[in-house]
Amino acid sequence: MLIDQIKADQVAAMKTSQPLRLSVIRMLQSALGYKQIELQRELTDADVLTVIGAEAKKRREAIASYQAAHREAQAAQEQQELAILQAYLPAQLSEEEIRAELGKLQLPPDFGQAMKLASPVFRGRADGSVVARLVKEILDAGS
Repeated sequence: MLIDQIKADQVAAMKTSQPLRLSVIRMLQSALGYKQIELQRELTDADVLTVIGAEAKKRREAIASYQAAHREAQAAQEQQELAILQAYLPAQLSEEEIRAELGKLQLPPDFGQAMKLASPVFRGRADGSVVARLVKEILDAGS
């Protein structure tokens, strides 16, 4: 299970003295603990991937904020943390691959309904904001 891999990586980070990796994994363990309390059950790999995805999204948003404020050192720190988290996520689809899969779906003209249909298809495989932007482009082009 993925949660076991994360625990093993935490031990390895402690043994090899990797403070940044250890810090990120500890933060992730904390977030997983909160999710387990919220769900009141053991976490599945899908639950773990959801939490990792949410933490990765926080890092991407922080990177954008730091870059907008010209705080490159903090942006670089967040980028390193994001790289550690992304190692646990499945490979992300490119925009071209997302477009190709969206082309296979029968998207309704309403954005909300289209996202309800598209979101489960790409969960964990693509950034939701990218999927939303591409769905909006497709719907705008079709109208």
